[in-house]
Amino acid sequence: MADTVPESRAEEESARGFLYALSAYLLWGVLPIYMKAVAHIPPAEVVAHRVLWSVPVAGLVLLSLRRTADIRRAFRSLRTLAMAALTAAIISANWATYVWAIAAEQTVEAALGYYINPLVSVCMGAVLLRERLSRIQLLAIGFAAAGVVVLTVEAGGLPWVSLMLAVSFAVYGFLRKTLPIGPSQGFFLEVLIISVPALVYILWLQWAGDGHFRLSQPRDVWLLVGCGPVTAIPLILYAFGAKLLRYVTIGIMQYVAPTLIFLIAVFVFREPFGSERLLAFALIWLALAIYTWPMLRTLWNRGER
Repeated sequence: MADTVPESRAEEESARGFLYALSAYLLWGVLPIYMKAVAHIPPAEVVAHRVLWSVPVAGLVLLSLRRTADIRRAFRSLRTLAMAALTAAIISANWATYVWAIAAEQTVEAALGYYINPLVSVCMGAVLLRERLSRIQLLAIGFAAAGVVVLTVEAGGLPWVSLMLAVSFAVYGFLRKTLPIGPSQGFFLEVLIISVPALVYILWLQWAGDGHFRLSQPRDVWLLVGCGPVTAIPLILYAFGAKLLRYVTIGIMQYVAPTLIFLIAVFVFREPFGSERLLAFALIWLALAIYTWPMLRTLWNRGER
């Protein structure tokens, strides 16, 4: 009887973690629809508002969790502040690229970037941490590289949007692990640090008459304020989900968001998707299937026990 209590508690936590993570990935997956609504606003202004209005949302979460002491400790460490400033700058660059891609009708490339992100992370582990790659991982990376080559030939240049999103998010994830602070606290610290230049930039735009935060345009005002919750809420949900789930489960679930982004790009935004892109995506989907197979086998074996 004593053994069943911890087991049932673990199952309950896994179920809650799954719902948290799934909600985060679903919200990330439909985010292009929201970003399309602000496509008439310059990406830099959108990102500035994403940062600024994320601060109160993240702050309320920390207050509810009673973790504000972590932030006070972080402000006493110059190393923590410097690392948080660096990760904040990197994720801001990622956001700016993503916002621009949606406005410029490059949503398919955005989806591709988040598909290949896990494979970029594997390569970074091999290069920076000297992690040894398995044959399956090398095969997956080879197919993904072939897909990028096909896209490069088709477009007449590197798919820089996809590569920028994949590399920046992989670097962000790598550096984020070095922050001696929890995920929710770290996110609050990041947006708090860059909220200062974001606010200065927004005020400058308003003073120059180029800002879109005007009472005469209430739709834009609400859309820009809403950039905070649509940015912060999925990240916070993901942080809670990742804490309760096995890494293998998160590794498989991460393809939900780019799949939704891809479907929205092709069937809602009607972006072109010719035979060359189909071949490139087929190679990358094959790479992901090869890469994910050991994770699926691990979950299957655990389920049989």
